[in-house]
Amino acid sequence: MKKNRMPRILQQLFFLAGIVALWQIVCLVGVDLLHVWKSYAMPSPAGVFSSFCRLLGDGSLLQATGNSLLRGVTGYAISILLGGLLGFLMNHFPFLHNNLRPLVMGIQTLPSVCWVPFSILWFGLTQQAILFVVVMGSAFSMAMAADNAIANVPPIYKKAALTMGATQKQIYWKVILPASLPELISGLKQGWSFAWRALMSGEVMTTCIGLGQTLITGRNLADINQVMLVMIVIVLVGILIDRLIFRALEKHVYKKRGLL
Repeated sequence: MKKNRMPRILQQLFFLAGIVALWQIVCLVGVDLLHVWKSYAMPSPAGVFSSFCRLLGDGSLLQATGNSLLRGVTGYAISILLGGLLGFLMNHFPFLHNNLRPLVMGIQTLPSVCWVPFSILWFGLTQQAILFVVVMGSAFSMAMAADNAIANVPPIYKKAALTMGATQKQIYWKVILPASLPELISGLKQGWSFAWRALMSGEVMTTCIGLGQTLITGRNLADINQVMLVMIVIVLVGILIDRLIFRALEKHVYKKRGLL
């Protein structure tokens, strides 16, 4: 496995290095030679690296990343609890499935920034306001994912469990939940992406230290390199969470089921 992984990692590193080199060349030609862009409007790898060293040196980048991760994980956990419960109720009660599910699906399509005015009016410029935006941006996606995952369990599984004398509680915990795990994990990944994006929407509107607030600070200072740096950090955090947590969880579930 290691022999197969190492060339792929090197290939990805060389690919990224090529993109960075091309980016730097475009900046040099467009800004310094042809004067197509102004230096304050076009970020460059050298400028982004300079901003990285500056923000890392004074500790603000690590503090902002840590605060954002803490808020994101907290809001995401609340979203899992509320969304999972709502999805279970919609699946269990036909009345809610027929009448509430279309509303939940519609609310899910709302951009997270739509909840920011409510959060500020109800909670002010506080941590609670950011968490509210995260929960509202992710919980409905989790509800839809839980409802779909349970609904897609083959009915024969439930019938087989009933013939063996299983109770409703046993059917849910011993049959439906394990059978719906692969699709639930996909829903968890989607829910995290919604939560992470909603977090940025909430942070840019408040004064709480975080990646979103650091991005807005760069904009206010006309420091396009700081803005680009924060965008890169946001993307890297999302990739790391997916690789280290969700992909590992998927592999564990699939391997346990003999699918890998």
